[in-house]
Amino acid sequence: MTALAESVPGSSVRTAPPAQTASLAVEFRDVGRSFPTIDGARTVLRDINLTVEPGEVLAILGASGCGKSTLLRAVGGLDSGSTGQILVGGSAVRPYDSRTAVGFQEPRLMPWRTLHQNVSLGLPPGMGRAEGRESIDRLLELVGLAEHASLRPREVSGGMAQRTSLARALARRPGVLLLDEPFGALDALTRLKMQDLLLDVHAKTATTVLLVTHDVDEALQLADRILLLGQDPAPGAFPGATTRTVVTVPGERPRDRGSAELARLRTELLGGLGVDAHRR
Repeated sequence: MTALAESVPGSSVRTAPPAQTASLAVEFRDVGRSFPTIDGARTVLRDINLTVEPGEVLAILGASGCGKSTLLRAVGGLDSGSTGQILVGGSAVRPYDSRTAVGFQEPRLMPWRTLHQNVSLGLPPGMGRAEGRESIDRLLELVGLAEHASLRPREVSGGMAQRTSLARALARRPGVLLLDEPFGALDALTRLKMQDLLLDVHAKTATTVLLVTHDVDEALQLADRILLLGQDPAPGAFPGATTRTVVTVPGERPRDRGSAELARLRTELLGGLGVDAHRR
């Protein structure tokens, strides 16, 4: 998913968004995943069928342990045990698929490298030094870190570190950006700012985004659609999380956080997660 590349200091910052691979569709066809245990196979996911359109933002919600991150890893080619088929851009996912890039809950930056050098780790193999330097400068400008490029991770805030991680993922020029609880470790205010930043970045790059989150309000703010995973409640249903519902979020982004329609959807989604919204 990443390739090592040294950054070259001293370049000028440009404001144009970085060039990138065209956004790609993601197709799930009867996708399932089981893990071996001493008591036999444990089914985590089953019968996932969904197409994510190019440029769409899909949020994936579900209870802890239901397979959200497992599904995300499978799209990136980081998990080879899935059944069924996952297609990216019309062809099967490959191991460590270079058409995708991952943003994690923790920034996972190299502490001895500058922010500029950390972003350089995401550059595609074979990119020239001048093109790579220009791409990094553009990305740092895009995430608001152009003036902090020479700092090291210990010298910046958690939000700035997470912005660096996002820039590093985008340096891959991915057709699909996979975000696994990317803002979960941030304080509430910084988290809201990072949500706004992600919307700005998506507006300028238009990459397809799959976002795993436990935060219903975050999903409603960021996503075009929300995939709710969970156990089939029908008596005698097979084990493993499957698609409970797929909700289309109304309205253009950025959305009004006080919208009555979003409040109704919030109650519906929390109910699907087994939470009484009126007791929160």
